[in-house]
Amino acid sequence: MTDSKNINNPVGQGGGTRKRQSRAERQNNGPHRNLDRQGAADQKAELVRKMREKAAAAKAAEASDDTTQS
Repeated sequence: MTDSKNINNPVGQGGGTRKRQSRAERQNNGPHRNLDRQGAADQKAELVRKMREKAAAAKAAEASDDTTQS
């Protein structure tokens, strides 16, 4: 039996033809991973936005405390 080293040229592997995989898919970087990365980027953006809002609110409260004490 002949064994192929190339995944996109499955000689003698039986079971019919296999879907051609891109280099990224062979490295487990397929479209599903892109969606995961996009979701993670969205979560990070939301977290950064919340942190900036809290920091701005704290700075505003600090500024108002300084003006009332003078």
